Parts: sequence; C-alpha cells; structure tokens
Amino acid sequence: MNTLLFPVILAGGKGERFWPLSRKNRPKQFLSLDGSSRSLLQATADRLLTLAGGWDSLWVITSSQIAEGVRQQLPDLPSQNLLIESEGRDTAAAVAWTSLEIKQRYGEDAVIGFFPADHWIADQEAFAHTLSAATQLAASTAAIVTLGIKPTFPSTGYGYIEQGEKIGSFNELPAYHVNRFTEKPNREIAETFLSTGRFSWNSGMFVFRAGVVLKELHTHAPEIIEPLEQLGPNVYPQLPKKSIDYALMEKTTLAYVLPVDFGWDDLGDWNAIERLLKTEDTPNVELATHVGLDTQGAIIYASNPEDVVVTIGLEDVVIVRDRNVTLVVKKERTQEIKQILKILQSDSRFTDLL
Repeated sequence: MNTLLFPVILAGGKGERFWPLSRKNRPKQFLSLDGSSRSLLQATADRLLTLAGGWDSLWVITSSQIAEGVRQQLPDLPSQNLLIESEGRDTAAAVAWTSLEIKQRYGEDAVIGFFPADHWIADQEAFAHTLSAATQLAASTAAIVTLGIKPTFPSTGYGYIEQGEKIGSFNELPAYHVNRFTEKPNREIAETFLSTGRFSWNSGMFVFRAGVVLKELHTHAPEIIEPLEQLGPNVYPQLPKKSIDYALMEKTTLAYVLPVDFGWDDLGDWNAIERLLKTEDTPNVELATHVGLDTQGAIIYASNPEDVVVTIGLEDVVIVRDRNVTLVVKKERTQEIKQILKILQSDSRFTDLL
C-alpha cells in the first residue's frame, strides 16, 4: 500500500522555556539548537517532504504573530498550505481546522499526520519507516494512530501511553490498541510504567484519515468542531483552549499506538541541549566562548561569538547570554523560566525582553 500522507507541522508554539534565546518574534522553532545550520522548523519540513511527495502536500499551521517568519523559513511552502491562527487556542483547534481544510480539498479519506515543529529526530530512515506504517494503519482502519516513544528513563516530564491488545503489524511494526493515556506521573509511577514494558512516551505525533478524526471530534469535542464548520476560522478567538490529548485522545476508543525507537527529543527546555550534545570527555556543553575554573555540568550559550562567559566554581547550571539578557539558572529549575516571564510581562520596563 502506497498511500499519500499529508503532513501538517504544528508551528504555533512559543518555546518559552528556551527564553531568552526564544522570544515572541523568534520562537524556538526558528532556532537551530543542535549545532546544524537548519532551524527546528526547517529540519521538520526536511524530513516530512519525502513522505509528503513534495511541497504541495505539506501544510503548516501557525500564529499570526510569527506567520511572516514561517514564510521566510519555508519559502517553497505554497501560500494556500499555510494556515494562520488569529489567536492560539492550543492543538485541538489547530487539528480540527486543518483537518477540515484538507478534507475539503482532498476528501475524507485523505491521511493526515500532525507533527510539532520543535522535535529532534536522530534516525531519519527509521522515522520514515514508522510513518509509512502509521499511514498504512490509518488508511486501512478507523484509527487515530499515535507514535509512542520507547522510554529510556523514568521521565516525569512526559505523558505516557499504555498499550493494550495487539491488532497486527504494519510495515513490520507491531500496532496496539491504546488502553489509556496518563499525564506526567511522579517518579515512582514512571518507574513502575517502565518496569511493565507496556508504556511509551506520548510524542504528540498523530496520523489519521480526515473523516475519522472529524467524526470523533463531533462526538467528543463538538464545542470546537461545530463552530469551525458553521462559521469558519473567524470563530477562532471564541473557541475553548484545549489540547488534542485532552479534547480527544483521552476519550476516543479509536486510539492506536505504534511503539517506536528512532531517537527522539521534544527539546522542552535548555537541558535538552545537554542530551543532544554532551560528550563523555567534556565537563560542560559550550555553545559560547567560555573560560571556566572548576566548572562542570554546565550548559553555556551565547548568541554573540564576541561575548565571553567566565565562570568559577559552578556546577549544574544553565547560562544563556542573548542580546541584552543574561539568564543563570540551576538545571533542575529550568521549568520555572515561564514564571520569570510572567514577572517580566507585568513590568513595562521589560517589554522588549519578551
């Protein structure tokens, strides 16, 4: 079976936990964080183009605030394949609107895949093999297929998927009915999940036929799909803000999972840089001119190569220097960067830092 996939890149996120490098007009997906010359958005498009068969079948949905940046990053993307949200309403609205548009153009049997713009994938060949399997499953079954990442440690920062009954193999990969989705667990529960061998990390990547997901949205999230069908995208600001996990995936009985292992990271905060770039023979991850004394386990970044970062006696910290801001934070507290941004937002002196 050689069914065409219509990949959709979800590119509306803010990437706040990568502040100060990630800012309103230069969000995380516009950055190169792995030492390559390609931004996360460009790298995502690169690996999806072959699966799509070219630019005409690749779609992007983003916010009005960064739409021009998306055009600059992806100049070959057809203008009619770029959907621009007037206001971000989380992933359920994005999935609903894009699925309606693709159904209108290509019919309800069109197979659609949704992919966040800010993921890192190590093995591109294995990724393509997996997407071929997911496309086969979605084309042949009333299924909402999710890619479950094989866990490598008991993460408390990811959601988990429990696999149930095996329903067959696609492209030589086993597929399972989903028993349940679980939000971010504590460490003890995460360790229990890993010990069973039945749980995967929730990657946030989904594949399904347009008609299948729209029917399920009518059943489980009519407050989102019905206004969009009746009034179009102009209703966006009035739609409830819900993730596709909460609005649909945790409720549907049509969820299936492909447990996969192609080297994956969702690049959630600065600690991801260490996971990608740390080597055993270096004490720190340095994307800056760094002069250090008794400093180890640090992540050091400077956007200006002329800036010099000097450290003495530091351990397990993140130091980021970008334009007019310097961030210093313990690695274990990088999730709290969002709280700092709320403080900055409340003070007019710091508007240009956001």
